[in-house]
Amino acid sequence: MFSTDDLCSLRWDPVSEKVEVIDQTLLPHALRWCHLDSLQAFCHAISTMQVRGAPLIGITAAFGLAHALSEDASDEHLARAAATLLATRPTAVNLRWALEEIRVAVRHLAPAERAGAALEKACALREEDIANCERIGDNGLQLLRALPTGDRLNVMTHCNAGWLAAIQWGTALAPVYKAHAAGLPVHVWVSETRPRNQGTNLTAWELQRAGVPCTIVADNSCGQLMRQGRVDCVIVGSDRTAANGDVCNKVGTYLKALAAQASSIPFYVALPESTIDWDCPDGEQIPIEERDAAEVLSIAGLDAGGELLEVNLAAAHSQALNPAFDVTPSWLVQSLVTEHGNFAASEEGLQKLRAVATGA
Repeated sequence: MFSTDDLCSLRWDPVSEKVEVIDQTLLPHALRWCHLDSLQAFCHAISTMQVRGAPLIGITAAFGLAHALSEDASDEHLARAAATLLATRPTAVNLRWALEEIRVAVRHLAPAERAGAALEKACALREEDIANCERIGDNGLQLLRALPTGDRLNVMTHCNAGWLAAIQWGTALAPVYKAHAAGLPVHVWVSETRPRNQGTNLTAWELQRAGVPCTIVADNSCGQLMRQGRVDCVIVGSDRTAANGDVCNKVGTYLKALAAQASSIPFYVALPESTIDWDCPDGEQIPIEERDAAEVLSIAGLDAGGELLEVNLAAAHSQALNPAFDVTPSWLVQSLVTEHGNFAASEEGLQKLRAVATGA
C-alpha cells in the first residue's frame, strides 16, 4: 500500500529545533540527511542543489531566514539575510515568495519576538505545502481518470517534480501517486533530464521507493514515444509561471510540449499558486539561470567497484552553454493543475484561479 509517511524531503524536529534535508546531489547512490545549522549552510544547500525544486527551495529558504533571525533579529540583518538567500537561485519564484512571507510575518514585531514568529511561519508554510501538493494530486487525478487509455496509463514527465522537489507528494508526480494509490495501472516514462539527470537520479528513485512502475528513457527518445502512441499525457512542474500562463521549467520541457502538441497528447503543468509570478507579464521576462559548463561536459556515477567517479565527456578545452530552464508558451499547455483546481493556461484562466484563491 502506498504511503507518504517516509517520503519527505525536509524534516523539522521541534524538540532539537533542527532542520534536516536530503542531500540530493548524492542520489540515487546514497541517501544522506544534512543538518542545516547556519545561514551559510542553508544558502549552500540551495545553490549547490542539495535541495532543489521550486516548493522545496522556498520552504528551505523560509527556515533559513528564521534561523538567521535567531542569531540577529535586527532590521539590518533581516534585510541582509533575505538578500543572501534570494541570490542563491534566480529562477524559482517560490524562493522570493517564501522570504516575503517571513518578512511580512515579523516586520511589525519587536526584535525579541521575531525569531519565534519566523520559525512558526516557516513551519506553517511547510504544512501548507504538504496540503497544497496533496490537493494538486487530487485535482490532477481527475484529469488522469478522464483520459482514454489502454491496459495501463502511460504518463511522461521531465526533471523531478515529486516529493523530492516539495515536502511530500510533489506537484507533477502527486497525481501519479494518487492514481497509484487508487489502483489505476499507471506507468511513468521518466526522461533522463540532462545535464544533471534529475529524472534518472531523482524521479526514478522516488517512484521506485513508492512502488510506481517506471522506465527511464533518453531525452531524445521522448518525441518518438509520443508519435508511436505510447504516451497518454505529459505532466511537468514549474519553477515560475507568468501571469499570461507561460511556464518556465527545466530545460527540455519546451521540446516535450512541442512533441505533445504534434502528437495530440495533453500537456499538463502542475504547480502551487506560490509558483505564479503575478508581476511577470509573460515568459520572456523570466530570468533564466545559466549554470556551470562542467555540468554539460562531465558526468558522475558509480564504477564497477561501487566508487563514485566524475568523468569528462568532451575533449579538453571544449566550451558548453548550460541554461537550466526554458519557457513553454501558454498555448502549448492544456491545463494548469493547482491546489485550487484545474485552470486554462492563459491570463483569463489565471485570473479565475486568483478569484477562487481569494474568494472574490
